[in-house]
Amino acid sequence: RIPARGGSRRVPRKNVRDLCGRPALAWTVDAALESGLFALVVVSTDSEEIALAARAAGAEVPFLREAALADDRTPSSLVTLDALQRLDPEGTGFVRVCQLMPNCPLRTAQDIGAGYRMLLESRAEAVLSVCGFGWCNPWWAMKAGADGALDPLHPEALSVRSQDLPDLVAPTGAVWWATAAALRTHRTFYAPDRRGVRIPFVNGLDIDTWDDWRLAEALLSARRDRR
Repeated sequence: RIPARGGSRRVPRKNVRDLCGRPALAWTVDAALESGLFALVVVSTDSEEIALAARAAGAEVPFLREAALADDRTPSSLVTLDALQRLDPEGTGFVRVCQLMPNCPLRTAQDIGAGYRMLLESRAEAVLSVCGFGWCNPWWAMKAGADGALDPLHPEALSVRSQDLPDLVAPTGAVWWATAAALRTHRTFYAPDRRGVRIPFVNGLDIDTWDDWRLAEALLSARRDRR
């Protein structure tokens, strides 16, 4: 299930804007279809424009999302739960559900498959894609004051070499799997029994700003040129 609302503020029309020759959300639909794992690839949206682009890319849009679930404060897990309940009100049709955020266009079919295999092998309630922090070490993070003062969150780590600090990862919206039962019970993909599947930092890129957009364009172009 791909949640794609129409009210993006920082990058207007983000989901349907041309990204390397295609509507941005089409890259996510492509990866879902290429994985071959889904009985249904559904886009949940409140926008007719997005619905048209989604169908053209090969996804299904069986309904438009209600306005109450289309603001920028609604957790994406609740949007996916709404779609699950509308498509399978009796709770007998789907065993597992996957959420793919369309603002993560660099995730691959292989990333989706890796999450699926971990869900099966671990028997966890949910599996979230995670990636490292790249060149930014989270152990050295600091709060910046209005006057420029820096307040370290982990002062004890400032004098420790990065290779001697515990490995930390961040969740990315690229691939979230859960059992349908867990999503119905907990109403979130952050189920108590969850695992992380590590994907490349680049594949987890999340487009929220114009800088993110330009980076995604460059990376997609480079990937396409290598093929």
